[in-house]
Amino acid sequence: MKRNIILIGFMGVGKGTVARAFAKKYGVYAIDTDDLIESKTNKEVKQIFAKKGEKHFRKLEQQTADWIEASVTGTLISCGGGFYHVNNLDRLGTVVLLDASFEWIHTRLKTAKNSEAKLAKRPLFQEPRRAKKLYKERECAYKKVADVIVNVEGKNRDEICKEIAQKCGI
Repeated sequence: MKRNIILIGFMGVGKGTVARAFAKKYGVYAIDTDDLIESKTNKEVKQIFAKKGEKHFRKLEQQTADWIEASVTGTLISCGGGFYHVNNLDRLGTVVLLDASFEWIHTRLKTAKNSEAKLAKRPLFQEPRRAKKLYKERECAYKKVADVIVNVEGKNRDEICKEIAQKCGI
């Protein structure tokens, strides 16, 4: 795999889970943009938002995108829910939207084995109405920037990984 695969989608859709499974199955590296930002700043995303605000966080995402464009190839990259805003997304690799309904994502998070941790990591889901509003705002934008769309509802990790590989020519 020479070209990167960029996983985008709403928070909780399973980008990180799919990235780890894909990396294992296809022997590629997988990195996560939020993890890169946390590593660079030595702060959790929620701390960055709380102390510096969303605008600052979006600048960090752009810096991360610039680094990926200059330095990363042959890698699967899972992105934070708002990463689709970066101005060079189309130059980072093949953009794959992991798509699902808001209801499916919310149920996935609530019924996961470690649901408390998954929901705590996504404080917006403490207010489902606000989370659904954000989902609706982003839904069309995700589809607009995606090269490939993979609906993940009702599919296991292996099926999702296989579909990504097929649609990305791997």
